[in-house]
Amino acid sequence: MVVVYIKERDGAINEVFRTEVVLNSLTPTWIAKYTITYHFEVVQNLLFKVFDVDTQYHNVEVKMLKLEEQQSLGEAYCTLSELVTKPNRSLTLDLIRREESVSSTHSQHCGKLTVHAEECFSSKSTADIILRCIDLESKDLFSKSDPFLVISKLVESGTSIPVCKTEVLKNDHNPTWKPVFLNIQQVGSKDSPLVIECFNFNSNGKHDLIGKVQKSLADLEKLHLGREGENLYLPTLVGHNYENKILNSKLLVDKFSETVQHTFLDYLAGGFELNFMVAIDFTASNGNPRLPDSLHYIDPSGRLNAYQKAIYEVGEVLQFYDADKRYPAWGFGARPIDGPVSHCFNLNGSSNYCEVQGIQGIMMAYTSALFNVSLAGPTLFGHVINRASFVACDSLSTGAKKYFALLIITDGVITDLQETKDALVKASDLPLSILIVGVGGADFKEMEILDAVKGERLESTTGCIASRDIVQFVPFRDLQSGEISMVGALLAELPTQFLTYMRRRDIKPST
Repeated sequence: MVVVYIKERDGAINEVFRTEVVLNSLTPTWIAKYTITYHFEVVQNLLFKVFDVDTQYHNVEVKMLKLEEQQSLGEAYCTLSELVTKPNRSLTLDLIRREESVSSTHSQHCGKLTVHAEECFSSKSTADIILRCIDLESKDLFSKSDPFLVISKLVESGTSIPVCKTEVLKNDHNPTWKPVFLNIQQVGSKDSPLVIECFNFNSNGKHDLIGKVQKSLADLEKLHLGREGENLYLPTLVGHNYENKILNSKLLVDKFSETVQHTFLDYLAGGFELNFMVAIDFTASNGNPRLPDSLHYIDPSGRLNAYQKAIYEVGEVLQFYDADKRYPAWGFGARPIDGPVSHCFNLNGSSNYCEVQGIQGIMMAYTSALFNVSLAGPTLFGHVINRASFVACDSLSTGAKKYFALLIITDGVITDLQETKDALVKASDLPLSILIVGVGGADFKEMEILDAVKGERLESTTGCIASRDIVQFVPFRDLQSGEISMVGALLAELPTQFLTYMRRRDIKPST
């Protein structure tokens, strides 16, 4: 019998499933399946323990078996990301016995366990939804509100992670937004709870909540079929507690249809890769790296600074989707030894190549660069975005099955806003997404502008409009409380950006 566990981030191990018992076999094949919701933005750790069930218990239901009464035949470990990125979605793992592996470097060979995953057909459905609101309350003093919707999924911890946003509609109390497309796999299932929030857009990034509802896709389908609206509510502080104030405003579903489309996992199975790139801000506003109050301070105790945390946590998720694990890594806003200020230099110090090996390679190159460059300025994004675009464009010209994600970690207010917009408009036609993490206490208003879906589509100097939204911005300080995962907030929309690119170009996964 195999027992499957999920290992949580805090190290806790929870049993989730037991297979049937296969009698008298040294090469068993189990038939029982376990359904798990795949979350791209999380590392989902799986532990498999194999037990020999004693003959006297063969008539006992598997869930009633006491595991301490059975003989352990070994255990194996993998992540769900490792499994789904294999072309045939099969992974053969070595079974080891914990006692032997602790007491000896040569653990006893306990056989092998092959794990196979397949995507449920139901998760391949994509819901095409048109949402509108009526009688929205005004949040602006002299004009009507500028409303937009944010749709978030609720995760196990009770926090919500945005998976989709609409455009902003100006001066409209009865808005109808363009269709939104929600992949069932992306939100969990048709019955998974979703939070739909209506905000009034403010250019400073501090958007006012007009009202919200909590509904699943199945609920939205019922609203569409019944032609009924759902009243928005607003959490209001009464005494020391929040109560939901029911509003006259309503959410209506004008369209709800489902189609079966290729999913993110289909593209992975077809050999597509997601390649990780990183660019780090070395401007002087970060503070002297040798002093403890600097954002770049390397703590001798091993405690990670905000830059190291961002590299490690984002890299930990994305590393499984990149086969050779060689990552382009750049710095900007510093003066390399004996040179002028550079707004895009290779983090590894090489003048010929920009790649480093693995997440550890990025960490080492970052630490080394701190001792080999002088922090300078100003904060310019255009150069690194253009460099990443060049890599993506070069890959496209060779027909490689690659999509790129550039992580920019910065502490500052950018001084080349229009040049950055120009670079992003060009990049929106390439297989590229930009992930920005803001560290420190700066005003990140410009970042909210770049995260175009919260406002207007980006426009270049020549009047070209970005073909799609490719930027996701998260301020690190908002997430320090641990309530919402920085990685979750940053990466949840990446599969959608990937699929938008593929579908617009009619690129199919070859399976």
